[in-house]
Amino acid sequence: MVQGDAPLPLVSVILVNYRGAEHTINCLRALREDLDYPNLEVLVVDNASGGDDVARIKSAAGDATVIESDTNTGFAGGCNLGAKHARGSVLAFLNNDARPDAAWAKAAVEVLRAEPAVAAVASKVLDWDGTGVDFVDAGLTWFGMGYKRHAGGPLADVATGEHEVAKDVLFATGSAMFVRAEVFRALDGFDERFFMFYEDVDLGWRLNLRGWRVRYVPESVAYHRHHGTMSEVDVPDTGRETFLLERNALAALYKNLSDETLAKVLPAALALAVRRATARGELDPTQLDLAKSGPVETAPVAIPRTTLAGVLAIDQFVELLPSLAGSRAAEQAARVRTDADLIPLMRKALEPAYPLPRYLAAHDVLADVFGIEAVFGQRRKVLVITGDAITERMAGPAIRAWNIASVLSAEHDVRLVTVNPLAAPPPAPFPVSAARKRDLTEPVAWADVVILQGHVLEMAPALKARDSSKIVVCDLYDPMHLELLEQGKSAPDDRRAADLAGVTRVLDAQLLRGDFFLCASERQRLFWLGHLAALGRLSPRLYDADPTTQSLLAVVPFGLSPEPPVRTGPGLRATLDIDQGDRVVLWAGGVYSWFDPLTLVEAIDRLRQRRPDVKLVFLGMKHPNPEVAEMDIGARTMRLADRLGLTDKHVYFNEHWVPFGERQNWLLDADCGVTTHFEHVETTFAFRTRVLDYLWAGLPIVTTDGDAFADLVRDERLGVVVPAEDVDALADALERVLYDEEFAAGCRERIEVVAQRYAWPTALAPLVEFCRDPRPAADRLVGAAELTVEEPVRGAEAVRRDLALVKEYLADGGPKELARRVAGRVRKVARRRG
Repeated sequence: MVQGDAPLPLVSVILVNYRGAEHTINCLRALREDLDYPNLEVLVVDNASGGDDVARIKSAAGDATVIESDTNTGFAGGCNLGAKHARGSVLAFLNNDARPDAAWAKAAVEVLRAEPAVAAVASKVLDWDGTGVDFVDAGLTWFGMGYKRHAGGPLADVATGEHEVAKDVLFATGSAMFVRAEVFRALDGFDERFFMFYEDVDLGWRLNLRGWRVRYVPESVAYHRHHGTMSEVDVPDTGRETFLLERNALAALYKNLSDETLAKVLPAALALAVRRATARGELDPTQLDLAKSGPVETAPVAIPRTTLAGVLAIDQFVELLPSLAGSRAAEQAARVRTDADLIPLMRKALEPAYPLPRYLAAHDVLADVFGIEAVFGQRRKVLVITGDAITERMAGPAIRAWNIASVLSAEHDVRLVTVNPLAAPPPAPFPVSAARKRDLTEPVAWADVVILQGHVLEMAPALKARDSSKIVVCDLYDPMHLELLEQGKSAPDDRRAADLAGVTRVLDAQLLRGDFFLCASERQRLFWLGHLAALGRLSPRLYDADPTTQSLLAVVPFGLSPEPPVRTGPGLRATLDIDQGDRVVLWAGGVYSWFDPLTLVEAIDRLRQRRPDVKLVFLGMKHPNPEVAEMDIGARTMRLADRLGLTDKHVYFNEHWVPFGERQNWLLDADCGVTTHFEHVETTFAFRTRVLDYLWAGLPIVTTDGDAFADLVRDERLGVVVPAEDVDALADALERVLYDEEFAAGCRERIEVVAQRYAWPTALAPLVEFCRDPRPAADRLVGAAELTVEEPVRGAEAVRRDLALVKEYLADGGPKELARRVAGRVRKVARRRG
């Protein structure tokens, strides 16, 4: 929690009074005498009570501010009026018939300061004696009625874990809650159309939909005379409370459910409201049925107020629809979480709530006919976008995107889209399509979560905007700018510098926009943390939300199939006419500028002098993505092999890419796998995806030192690690893994264990976990603001400070420096006032 003697934020406690002066005065006394919180302001809003309420409250108010409303705007309007006058960065709403425990405010503020993604704190609310439950958890029915779980029962009967453990809830009770002031204002506060009841449910629902959390904090305790004020201005028999509960439940439902869910739920909720009304009043539902025999009757039918309340609630819900429609549009545009995301916070969404036999029967029928249970189990929509070609012959980015889609499709509705013109995908259990820039609008609008690679963000400007409500996951496993340092060496200097600056801007845009980031290794994680820090993303708010930053940036290595490779056709020996007894070294990927195949070819030339049956096979020389330009290193490698007389004798080049679904046939024909590269910064942070295929096929590995996989091969003894550009060491290493049977067998045994750690479902576990509960990054939450701010220097202290600065500026640079600093101060003040 909060450490040291850091300043406490100003908390503005807001009480709403309506003909309850005695309760309000008692509450003010408790705030003044019992509450242990030094930085407090108290505001009392009188809702046009009339009589002597205002005079009595003012005489007892002390330092509290009394605000008089011209009209009674209900609890919602009264709280909003108080919030408009509040100066605090934290708003505390407390019923005037409640009293706080000494630690009520401190406990809540500690959580708000320690957890920047928590927008509101729900206090633990007990009855006046502290033995009964008023609020320890929130629930919501599928038809929109929020309720306090366990309310009205003895605290002793509630399991300890239900009331003594902090937890996320859908909403806090308005009788005792805290909320960040800026967030409250960003959401326009409580919905005043509710007047009272469920305005707190609606606010909590909206907070959660926008990615904020509402946290129940059991150490923040208040005591409440339930309906202490309400009992003095209304009684249950009037039906007015029932009317508000029924109407407001429908309003909250209409505002906050997604289009798809609302289409099924609202008709059922309306029908159920009617049945609830008739069952509550015990009306004979057949009395107007023409098929029922009996004399003709035209006399008025008596309708109990409890029944009338339900019917009128529907009528007035319809009356509110035009204005609610605008609010609904705003909420749906701003939401970042799905209805399915909030189901755990509803606790028991299918609970019928009312123990009336006729009502219960209707509840079951409607839930079944409208498929309510299926509606509240809807799958999340995840869009995976890659810039790589998706065909039978896929390279690394496409393979990774494909497997991300495959693993996530077990729990969510997933679409895989490529913005590459080459798209001829193999059969998949999820939709796969190609899209141009203009075609991305529909899939992006469809998705709840967007996972992207490479340059894709530049093609979706609506997604790129920091105020976009979409959850964005950026896959940074490929540090493109480091690759470009090598790949672009043959370009003119100015073009090379411009290309690098462009790619860096692309990556910066992702780092500034993303809610969650993936990288391939711990080395990469440190690299990208440096990027994030340099761009200012590692803000106090993000750090406080998670000092480990694991919830922002996770290691998700390239993976491999959890199923062992099975031969399905001819491999490299049959294709290239290599004898079964020959020893084959496989280069299982493309040949790019950052690799060093030249040293490898020279090592094969030396090794064949003593081992004439050694063969080296390059699996693919031409990249399957036509947008990837051919690199000079491939041509140089082929020329070297020709010059040494190795081509088609000891070195074989497969000029076309082996289809992804057939690569196992080539791997199973090999005796070891190799990857060699130069020593440079790209190597330090690279993740050689070809090595995963070696692990999958159980091939001992020979690799150049310097990258993350070299560390793995060395630490786990999976093969041999050699220095960069050392021909002799490389030839000796290849000889050992090919011809030392005991050493090779030990490598294969250890590889089998290590490979399990890299199976795609295991490798993608952090992403799977994030997609189960996706939220915006803490610094992207709408309404986020600082809780404490430094007090401005005023008076004599300000004069002393300015004189000291004048002396400092004159000493540093004379009158010119002083003039420059003064001009800068003037511009800053002008901008602030503008």
